[in-house]
Amino acid sequence: MKLRSNLIKTDKLLLITSLLLFLFGLVMIFSSSTVAAVLVYKNPSYFFVVRQGAVELVMLLLSLFIICTPTKTYSKLSFLLPIAMIGLLLLVKLFGTEANGAKSWLDLGVFNFQSSEFVKTLLILYMATIYGDKKKWNNEGDLLKPLIIPVICAFLIAKEPDLGTAIITAGITFLIFIELPIKKGKVMKIIYGLIAIGACSVFMLYSTNSLNKILTPAQEARFDFRKPCSRYLEKTGYQVCNSYIAINNGGLYGLGLGNSKQKNLYLPESYTDFIFPIIVEEFGLIGTGILFFAYMLLLFSILTIARHATNLRNSIIAFGTFAYILIHLVINLAGVTGLFIMTGVPLPFMSYGGSFIINLFILLSLTQRVAIETKEARVKKKA
Repeated sequence: MKLRSNLIKTDKLLLITSLLLFLFGLVMIFSSSTVAAVLVYKNPSYFFVVRQGAVELVMLLLSLFIICTPTKTYSKLSFLLPIAMIGLLLLVKLFGTEANGAKSWLDLGVFNFQSSEFVKTLLILYMATIYGDKKKWNNEGDLLKPLIIPVICAFLIAKEPDLGTAIITAGITFLIFIELPIKKGKVMKIIYGLIAIGACSVFMLYSTNSLNKILTPAQEARFDFRKPCSRYLEKTGYQVCNSYIAINNGGLYGLGLGNSKQKNLYLPESYTDFIFPIIVEEFGLIGTGILFFAYMLLLFSILTIARHATNLRNSIIAFGTFAYILIHLVINLAGVTGLFIMTGVPLPFMSYGGSFIINLFILLSLTQRVAIETKEARVKKKA
């Protein structure tokens, strides 16, 4: 009965948009991965979509539990969140497996666990409980002290090295912080404090790697992202140039579902980081425009939930989800279109990957819980 009541109170725009995006994502993973599954990994053509679908089904069931759990529960566990975040990153540092030049994964046998993805979710809960539950802040220093934990996390992630995830972690922290209801007179002092923290972070990276460059050779190469087709034989140029070819092939109406040419092993990572060019190639600018509209509806619904939340903790949870999706969306699209460095950031709902999709489900479920509590508060107020 409680579950049914909570489902009725969910935000329907967010629910419908999320489900449609997840379903379309499964369709695109199947379409973009069939060739690689058979020719590269020697598996059935449906291998990747079945694995992704299984993860999403499990998370759909877990979401039912999350939307029934009051957000105040996380406040009781707030003291454990910093320990969990730093512990996960140290664990992967000690026992992680290396992939694509970064030691970011824990091999659990049936599942590769990416600690940094879970840290992003824990970070949002941490900031929600720290800033949302405290009634009064005495000075600017007190406001800045909680940011020490995100700085440490971003530093540890950057040392994996995973520059893209470190940037996203810092971005989520910054967007949440500037949205806090802080008096205008404190803003400049806080900005100076953030600059100081950023400078300290850069110094930490430099001092621990003083005999070498801050960036690895692979990371440094990624900063040369302009005119990719002039560097077709290099990895960074090859990927983005083939991305351009896929987007050009799509035209206005696209080649049709399953008819992408670049997924035939021309475009590496066509079902993960570079799935967007395959979408454009198969559905054209019109289909891509509809996808963007769905993203905008989703972000609008999350932001509306954040604005109408009954307390600051809930508002930060929903706004953190908004920041999480928006930053991933912007960085992925900028990377695959050659407007920004390639960082290995997945496209929300579309890219294949277990850790990211698990956390996306968790954050969307938490946001739905916020919407439920807002509706319950309104009913009590009317009564």
